[in-house]
Amino acid sequence: MEARIGFTDVTKGLFDGLFKTEMYLKKCGLDHKLLELIKCRVSQINGCAYCLDMHHKDATAMGESEQRLYSLPAWKECPYYTEAERAALAYTEAVTNLHQHGITDELFETLSQHFTKGEIADLTMAIANINSWNRLNVAWKTVPGNYKVGQFN
Repeated sequence: MEARIGFTDVTKGLFDGLFKTEMYLKKCGLDHKLLELIKCRVSQINGCAYCLDMHHKDATAMGESEQRLYSLPAWKECPYYTEAERAALAYTEAVTNLHQHGITDELFETLSQHFTKGEIADLTMAIANINSWNRLNVAWKTVPGNYKVGQFN
């Protein structure tokens, strides 16, 4: 497999906004393991092999279990996600798949039971950012497999 466009093929500064947002999200106060679950779930939905490779590695380096990672597509049927994680994952799927069901008031109310408005704003930004990365990597056919934990820190 060969990438259509590599990161070295683009103008310097193209990713500055995305990287700045990533740095903000690392410091925003949301649980880092939750953020990695969100990034993995969005990447599964979007079929982004590069991001799946990256975020699976990052999540396991943070202590996330293989069981919870490989079960993410079936999180609704699994007992080992907290209620807050379930609310965040449901919201993640709704934001990623806006065209299907949108974000209902009921979903937002459930999310609000676990997160403040500021935290929901941060969750939304995390979901939007990984969706952006997914779209770039899928369109450019970025080759997965060589990511090293912490490579972009």
